[in-house]
Amino acid sequence: MFSAEFDYHKASSVAEAIQLLGAHPNAKLMAGGHSLIPLMKLRLARPSAVIDIGGVAALKGVSINNVSIRIGALTTHGEIASSPDLRRSNPLMAEAAGGIGDPQVRNRGTIGGNIAHADPASDWGTVLTALDATIEVQGPNGTRTFSAEDFFQGAFTTALAENEVITAIHAPVLSRNDRDAGHSHDHGHDHGHDHGHDHGDDQGIANVRGDLGEYAKMSHPASFYPVVGGAVVVTVDAGRCTAARVAAGGLVPSPVRARSVEQALVGKELTTQNISDAVDHLVDDLGSDIIGDVYASADFRLKVAPVEIKHALYHAIGLGHH
Repeated sequence: MFSAEFDYHKASSVAEAIQLLGAHPNAKLMAGGHSLIPLMKLRLARPSAVIDIGGVAALKGVSINNVSIRIGALTTHGEIASSPDLRRSNPLMAEAAGGIGDPQVRNRGTIGGNIAHADPASDWGTVLTALDATIEVQGPNGTRTFSAEDFFQGAFTTALAENEVITAIHAPVLSRNDRDAGHSHDHGHDHGHDHGHDHGDDQGIANVRGDLGEYAKMSHPASFYPVVGGAVVVTVDAGRCTAARVAAGGLVPSPVRARSVEQALVGKELTTQNISDAVDHLVDDLGSDIIGDVYASADFRLKVAPVEIKHALYHAIGLGHH
């Protein structure tokens, strides 16, 4: 299929992109195009103009200091996955990026385009919510920032105004954990339809400490679309959880913080039994608006989500097999 007619403009700077958005009502920004172009071909999106920001160098790259990470909105998933500095400072983000789609998607798709699209099952929406990341946007009135929780407002809906551009994502550095030495991660722990993993026993938990983050998901086996995902960031001291952020994606119209699960984890030793008991509280955080679509029924998603969150927690503290 072919898209409806539209005007094409190429912006050379963020300021020019903002000016073009103001001059063309119902215009859309395009970076990698992996979300926008398919919608335009199906005529589900009919922008009056497409503003290409793919050449704006100021929106690209990763910078890291001792406590925080800044990722430009046009940084591709592949660049995030392959960044040695990011793999050391926040392996959760690098691993999640490495499990997005296929190589073509990772090499063209951008983190800014992904979160602007705001698919309810987006890998980045779930991960950024668990990380308590902030989204930086720029518009004609200057710069605004949003927490990930506030940015995602519903299915394919964000806090971004029509004349604003996402410029960067800010996330914390996760402290190094002794468990990670020599530890080989796979990308995003995509379990497909296999939920029967044996995660071993609790031996060695007492040696686990640090800020640990993991993401686990079940993807559609043909399209790699993330059906359900769970991301966790836990602070652990001698095997005991002292702080936790847990997020789930693909269940309700936007990523959800699992605060009941977090509360059940904090103060507890992270044994398999305590993790299982805590994750049982997930249903308390979801409400009734559970997604059911061509990828999975609402009932199936409700059954799989706790499994993925448990997988993420098990892998975070070294109980998962690889």
